[in-house]
Amino acid sequence: MKQVLIAALLASIAVPAAAQQVPNAQPDMPVSSRDRFYTSDQFSNTVSVIDPSTNTIIGVIKLGDLTPANLSPLYKGQLLVHGMGFSPDRRTLAVVSIGSNSVTFIDTATNAVKHTAYVGRSPHEAFFRPDGREVWVSVRGEDYVQVLDGRTYQPTTRIAVPNGPGMTIFSPDGKYGYVCSSFSPETVVIDTASKKIVGRVKQESPFCPDIAATPDGKQVWLTLKDVGKVMVFDAKPPFGVLKTIDTGAITNHVNIARTPRGQFAYVTVGTENVVKVFRTDTFAQVASVPVGALPHGLWPSGDGSRMYVGLENADAVAAIDTATNRVSATIPIGQGPQGVAYVPGAVPSGDGRANLVPLDKAGAKVQLALSGTGTSQVTLFDQGQVQILQAAVAGLPPKMPFTLALSANADGKGAVEPLAKFMTNPAGAAIVNAVGPIRQIVADTTPGQRRYLVIRAGEPDARGPVVQKQVVKD
Repeated sequence: MKQVLIAALLASIAVPAAAQQVPNAQPDMPVSSRDRFYTSDQFSNTVSVIDPSTNTIIGVIKLGDLTPANLSPLYKGQLLVHGMGFSPDRRTLAVVSIGSNSVTFIDTATNAVKHTAYVGRSPHEAFFRPDGREVWVSVRGEDYVQVLDGRTYQPTTRIAVPNGPGMTIFSPDGKYGYVCSSFSPETVVIDTASKKIVGRVKQESPFCPDIAATPDGKQVWLTLKDVGKVMVFDAKPPFGVLKTIDTGAITNHVNIARTPRGQFAYVTVGTENVVKVFRTDTFAQVASVPVGALPHGLWPSGDGSRMYVGLENADAVAAIDTATNRVSATIPIGQGPQGVAYVPGAVPSGDGRANLVPLDKAGAKVQLALSGTGTSQVTLFDQGQVQILQAAVAGLPPKMPFTLALSANADGKGAVEPLAKFMTNPAGAAIVNAVGPIRQIVADTTPGQRRYLVIRAGEPDARGPVVQKQVVKD
């Protein structure tokens, strides 16, 4: 009798629904002050923390230092904070830093680091299994998924996959793990119980950075950044391809919102500065939402009423109202947001501001533009006396070498000082990085001292033609 009474009492206690890695795979949770939206900020090495109830940043979690402090051989902080995931009970954030080969586990209530696990070369994303027992880390610089214990965060086993696993996402029931590749044109499906590959899906290109499963458990969407497409395949055997959609150069991430109007896929298209919205039943595009410079990661609120988007070259987050598909708020954050996560009920009590520091210099930036054959949007992320330059290049001939350089002449003619060489992808686009006191040089008004950003065809030692030059506003 006593056991029956205990069982009845336990059954009467309301247990909060578990938030799956698959958005909205749980009962809807309306936006509240207990929710948090997080971004992993690659160039400031921070995690920005946003209160969605007010759409304001309440601080950042500092995981590392700015350049050049992070170049020291004695440096112990995290470098290139990039990936993002969270536990099913919404109490732990998993943050991947690709430059320091680490996964940092953070308490969502206190913003304190609980543990840092070091894995193989250049991990990209880490996600908890829906039962919370394991964390799967896609080690993109190698050829395996590193499995960690979901409680102790210690390594347990490795799952061999095609070279360059970009990301793992799980089916809502936790039966399958879907692993796309950034170096091999193949996505594999893994049985989570046996850790064996049970399905293979041919990618139309080798470079997949992001993958998402629909809350209804029927589809898996993945992005192909190098060719500007998304692919959709059946989430169940035999995992057949359902649709391939041309989306645009530098197609970054995809995520799913379940709304009263239906289920929709939201796709960030970097060179167009938009988020494109597609129905998941007919695959028809229903909207293209202008959001800001170089949209990257995105994640829906717990009720699907909003889609939050990290703007990589704007140091900001755009909040999209999914009922109208219009931006309702733009929020300043840290530098170069990559992976993101919306965690419903992340803070069960208190104000959730412990261990946060102000945004400070993490938000300092300068934006420039290049035009000619195609266009490039350029952001200089201030690191003190130097900046990290990131250019989103588009509109050039595909699979060709080019050089980003500084020229003494606004037209780019004559001798140049090379900053970075790059190869365009099959869509004629590229993401290009450089480091130096570039802001001071391109803004200098002293006669004979100012330099202008240009892109020339060919290798740095070639005298190829100027294809893009800096737009001068003075």
